[in-house]
Amino acid sequence: MELLGKIKLIGDIKTYGDNGFRKRELVLTTEDQYPQHILIEFVQNNCELLDNFNIGQTVRIGINIRGREWESPDQGIKYFNSIQGWRIESLDDQVMDSAPADLPMEPDTDSPSDLTEDDLPF
Repeated sequence: MELLGKIKLIGDIKTYGDNGFRKRELVLTTEDQYPQHILIEFVQNNCELLDNFNIGQTVRIGINIRGREWESPDQGIKYFNSIQGWRIESLDDQVMDSAPADLPMEPDTDSPSDLTEDDLPF
């Protein structure tokens, strides 16, 4: 799955436990009618994927949804979900590569209004 939006926050890499589990969090704000602030985790070697990104950039993030079960001693079984990122790409570069909308376009010489009755459009 993929999510599109602007980077709102990029956290620092945090290390947990004796095995050195690493996690870095990013908050993405969607550009929907009702924007959502979505927390995405990048874990282990994927933490470094965020090094070249900045707050405010428009990005596309490849994600996986992870779920787990946890048994609480006093509340029984609980379920948790997390969103893990595994790819991120800037969409700002693609916007800059496209031609600006306010540049005049060349007239279309093959438009139907330029054809006489005897001319075929193909």
